[in-house]
Amino acid sequence: MRYLVLGLFLLALAQGLTFPKSTLYVEQGGKRHFLKVEVADTPERQAQGLMFRKALPEDEGMVFLFPAPTAGGFWMKNTLIPLSIAFFDRQGVILRILDMEPCRADPCPVYYPGVVYQGALEVNQGWFRRRGLKEGARVGGEALKLWPKPWNGTPSSP
Repeated sequence: MRYLVLGLFLLALAQGLTFPKSTLYVEQGGKRHFLKVEVADTPERQAQGLMFRKALPEDEGMVFLFPAPTAGGFWMKNTLIPLSIAFFDRQGVILRILDMEPCRADPCPVYYPGVVYQGALEVNQGWFRRRGLKEGARVGGEALKLWPKPWNGTPSSP
C-alpha cells in the first residue's frame, strides 16, 4: 500500500496536478460556516492532498470525495500545516473530527476515524472547534455535486 501511495504521489507531481475549486458549508445549530475548497476526487489528487503547502487561508480547505464508503486512514507525510479533519457520510453528516499534526519524516502516524465515511474535509487545525462545530454537524454545498461515480478498479480512472 505504501508503494502505491508513493507511486500515485510521484505521478501527481509529474503531471503538475491541479484541483477543481468549489465551495462548501458546514452547518449546525442554525448557523452556516462557508469555505472555499479544493476537491480531491481522484486517487492521484487524494494522494497529494495538502502536501508541501506552507499555509492555508482560514476559510479554505480541501474536501476528499470517495466513490464508495471507506474506513481508511489519513496520514500527514510531507504536510506542513496542522490540520483538523471531519469525516462525513454520503448525506454530509459529520461522524468524527480529528486533529492531525505535520509529519516530515517516517514513521508518520496514520489517523483512523474509527467510522465508515465517504467524504472528509481538511481545514486549519481548530477550525471546527472555533466555530462550535461537533460531530452531527452537516456538510453541504456546491462541492458535493462533484462526488465521483464508482471507480472501475484502476487507480487512474475516476
